[in-house]
Order: sequence, then C-alpha cells, then structure tokens
Amino acid sequence: MANDECSSGSKPLNGTAGASSEGQAPSRLRLPATTDSSREALMERRRRLREAGYGIEQISGAAVEIEPALLAGSIEGFIGFAKVPLGVAGPICVHGSAAQGEFFVPFATSEGTLVASFQHAFNAMNRCGGAAALCSDEQVGRAPCFEFANLAEAGEFARWLPSRLSILKETTEGTSRYCRLLAAHASVVGNTVYTLFEYSTGDAAGQNMVTLATQAICDRLLTDMPKKPRSWLVESMLSGDKRATPMAFRAARGRNVSAEVLLPSRQVERYWRTDAEKMEQTWRHGINGAAQTGAVGLQGNVANALAALFIACGQDVACVAEATTALTRIERTQAGEVYASITLPNLIVGTVGGGTYLPTAHECLAMLGCAGAGHARKFAEICAVVALAGELAIIGAMSGGQFASAHAAGGRKGIASSNAGHGS
Repeated sequence: MANDECSSGSKPLNGTAGASSEGQAPSRLRLPATTDSSREALMERRRRLREAGYGIEQISGAAVEIEPALLAGSIEGFIGFAKVPLGVAGPICVHGSAAQGEFFVPFATSEGTLVASFQHAFNAMNRCGGAAALCSDEQVGRAPCFEFANLAEAGEFARWLPSRLSILKETTEGTSRYCRLLAAHASVVGNTVYTLFEYSTGDAAGQNMVTLATQAICDRLLTDMPKKPRSWLVESMLSGDKRATPMAFRAARGRNVSAEVLLPSRQVERYWRTDAEKMEQTWRHGINGAAQTGAVGLQGNVANALAALFIACGQDVACVAEATTALTRIERTQAGEVYASITLPNLIVGTVGGGTYLPTAHECLAMLGCAGAGHARKFAEICAVVALAGELAIIGAMSGGQFASAHAAGGRKGIASSNAGHGS
C-alpha cells in the first residue's frame, strides 16, 4: 500500500522540510509499498533513504562487520549474528513533548503482515493529523530484602531506613554519573523487610546501573544498620524486573508514556471498513476476554510492536514482558469518532548503553533521531505511538472482519521462501 500524506489539517511539525540529523523524515519522502517484496522495491527503498540522508550501511549489509573485541560485555562464545529481517514503515506524524515530527520506524521481525499492518495504521493516523504523545514519570527500581532474627528487629530497621536517605543518595552518586536515588520504600513481612529503591537513570534503560547502585547501598546499610540481618538479597523480585506486574500503574517503572489519536468516522470506514460503534464493541469484547485470563493490563498486541522495535534498536528484548502491562482505550465519541489511547507505565528503554552501540541498532536509532544522549524521552514517545498504531491495526481488522484474511494473504510462506537457504 502506498504511504499517505499527512492531512492538510495536521498540526505544524518541526524540521520536516528535509532530512536531518534528528531523524525526522522529509514530508515528501515516500517509500515503495510495504507489501512489495521484489528486489527492485528493496533497492529503491534503500536508495531513497540514503538520498534522504539516512545511514543504512550496516542495516543493508554494505558496511564492514563489527570487530569481535568490541562485543565484549554484550555476548559470550561469539560466533556470528542472528539475521532477523528488518523492514521500515512510515512516516508517522508524532506530536509529543519530546518527539516532534515525522518518523520512519524500523521493525525487526519475521512475522508476515506486521510491517504492513503498522503502515496501514500509520496512514490512517496521518490522515487525522498524527498522534499526540507524552512521556511523564521516569524511574527504575531495585528491591533488596533483609531477613532479621525476629519481627522486632525487622520493624526497627524499617523505621530507621528513611533517616538514611540523604546518605544513600550520596552513595548512589558515587556509582554513576547519571544514576540518582529518588526514593526508598520499606514493607515488613514477618521478620523480613522488603525495600524498593527508585532511581533516575538518564538516557539509559538502567537495569545494570541500578543493580550496581543498590549493591553499594546495601553494603553501606550493612555497616550502619542497628541490627545485622541473618540473610539478604540485592533483588527480591519485588521490583517487577522482566515480569508483568500491576505495580507500575502506581507511578512508573522505566518510563511512563502515553499516546492518543482521534479518528473521524470517514477514516475509520476508509481504512478498516468499519465504524466507531463496532470498534468500541470489539474492544469491549476483547477486554472482557482478557479480564477472564487475569491479564495484567488490558491491551491487544503491544508485544508485537515493542519486540520488533526493541530488536531493531538494541533494547533489552526481555523487557517486553513487563512493558505489556499497558492500558489501551478504544471509545466512540458523541460525534461518531474513535478516540484511541494507550498508556505504557512500564517502558524500559534507553538511547545509550546496553545494545544501543551495536552498528545496526545505532543506525535504527539514528533513523528515529534517537541515537545517543538526550533522546530517551523522545524514543519512548515514538514507542508509544507505534504501540497505539498496532492496537488500532488489530482492533480495526477484527472489527472489519479482515483479521484472518489479512494474515492468510500476507503471512503465509510460499514454496520459494520455505526452500530458501537450502543447498541443492
């Protein structure tokens, strides 16, 4: 399908007149249809992106492979790379507090129809002026626990801990230029005290950063506390790291980010052959089904969007497990429009550290204008808009009765692909 122009009534975008180092797509740059799998389309996409100023030498395989020594700390027993196909959809218009402009979005996936589905949703959202986004709270936690001889000692430690906050903040600052302790919480469970230390981590995702800071804090506490514990752990699994828990809805784990869009009835009909009433009804049936499973959060397929983005952009893919604690809303307005929003209170992403230095990850982040320091909030807002597009894609397809047919048409592997890579 062809990429549609943003609607003439869209909000003014910053810096979209031409390609820039910020990764914002030129408003007139359009790529061949996502469903065109020919070599000619592949080469044309690459040509147009290069001419627009995007660096895709690593992505396209034209650059020299990274030296193995540079991968130390990222992989052990290194032998090569898992080559996951990488596609691009866009542009998508974003009006965020940090992300402003039009962006081409990279997806690393082997799931047929995924990129095309996002492109379809992007087109619909652009026709309505794009999506708004806001990254609000940012914090990452670690949760040590301390087992004492009895309940009285546990209670004494829990009462004493708040008085040490300023000292623990100083301890944290000594472990990193960017990690800062924000708060310390404690709960008593019998003779054991469970603590939760919340940190800001700058533009890094921060899991390793907060682990090192928490180790230093625990070492300091062990020298100062009124009574020594019988045993302790630096992480008690209370933090929710790589687990779906409702705790993030209280504030944030990682980055709390939301996105929203308002779709007029004519666009809903045009793109999904349905209407606002049916989309709202479809979502209502869906969340009632999810509630019966005990799902944490109510969302359709956030994992699809984030897994493909995370792999492309060098994020910790395991964090998708917790990032799916999301809330999607699909509602019909009095004017017959569709109001759609998503909130991700548990988005662990970064634009420095981790796997962001890897060559293809760096190119993908640069494509979004999110490579390096100062861009984590921007990247989070783009992630939220992409996740919202995925929610619209699945609810629209379900509502319009096209879900199965779309997968049958675009997701099946033919004889050529099933035999690919097999020698004669």
